[in-house]
Amino acid sequence: MTICAKCPTRGCTTKEESKMPKKLCPSRDLELQEEARELYVSEDLKIEREATLVEGEGKCNWTRVREIVEFAKKMGYKKIGVAFCMGLHDESKMFVKILEHHGLEVVSIGCKNGANLKGYIGIKQEEKETYVKNDIMCNPIAQALYLNKNEVDLNILLGLCVGHDTLFIKHAKAPITVFAVKDRVLCNNPLGAIYGAEGYYKKKLLDEEF
Repeated sequence: MTICAKCPTRGCTTKEESKMPKKLCPSRDLELQEEARELYVSEDLKIEREATLVEGEGKCNWTRVREIVEFAKKMGYKKIGVAFCMGLHDESKMFVKILEHHGLEVVSIGCKNGANLKGYIGIKQEEKETYVKNDIMCNPIAQALYLNKNEVDLNILLGLCVGHDTLFIKHAKAPITVFAVKDRVLCNNPLGAIYGAEGYYKKKLLDEEF
């Protein structure tokens, strides 16, 4: 079941009730909307307010890098946790440099921390005298625990794999935002597949079974 992604009128964007679907529309679920409004208090209210201000002030002018910096400053966050993929080490190094340049303290941790072999989680491996990076499992739970231990104010995900990001989000205590996600085929731009779904990627995404 889906509703919003297939809505032809999008009445919520203009506050026109007549354009809101009569069935399943979350805007018409008054109980849900009231429950949500009551939850916009304390830190959640501040996050929503400052995020909305960042959106308005930087619209079509600020990169996501700057949006993150501006949001952190508006929120009063001082210590930032960066959980990154070791395959994006160079990108993470530059990202951290930018954050620190703008006065933020950064605690960063790569996904291969702990150097645990994949055999630990039951994945069979050949016996080798030496190991390459693909023999070492990603360790998102330890990434989350490490940043929890360092009491960061905000976590930023940079390039974690599908599922590994799920575990990080599950175990992290501080609020989380995402700078970049992993897509090995599309240079970490997963929306490229969506933009090409009716063209170049149509056969791969819509015609064939995975």
